[in-house]
Amino acid sequence: MDKNKIANEYLRYLEKGDIEKVIELFDKNGIVESPIYGVKKADEFYHELNYDTTNSELYLKGIFEQNESNNLALYFTYIWTLKNNQKVEFDVVDIIEFNSKNKIKKLIIIYDTVLSRELVDKLNK
Repeated sequence: MDKNKIANEYLRYLEKGDIEKVIELFDKNGIVESPIYGVKKADEFYHELNYDTTNSELYLKGIFEQNESNNLALYFTYIWTLKNNQKVEFDVVDIIEFNSKNKIKKLIIIYDTVLSRELVDKLNK
C-alpha cells in the first residue's frame, strides 16, 4: 500500500473511531508526539484519545509528499467532540514518518492547543 493511501485510511479510521485499525497502520514500536498528550506509543495514545472522544469530524485540506522521502504531511480540519460534549475545532498538520515497509514509525501532531488543552484539562479533573 502506498503512503498516500495509508494517509487517507488513517484519516478515515480516525474519524470513524476505529482505533484498532489506526494502530494497525503503525509499526509495532510506532510513536505519536502530541501537543496535549505528549510522546506515547501509538496504541497508548489512540486508546487515551478514544477515551476522551465521543465524535471526530475530519476535513482533509491536503496531503504533501516529497519524492524520495519517507515523510508525508497531512493538513486537515479537526472538529473534536470530547466525552463531556464540549466541542473544539482547529486545523492540524500531521507529519508522518514511514519505515521501509510503509508502516507509520512516527507521527507528529501540530496544532494550536489554546482551546483544546483547556477542555481536555477539564475532563481530567
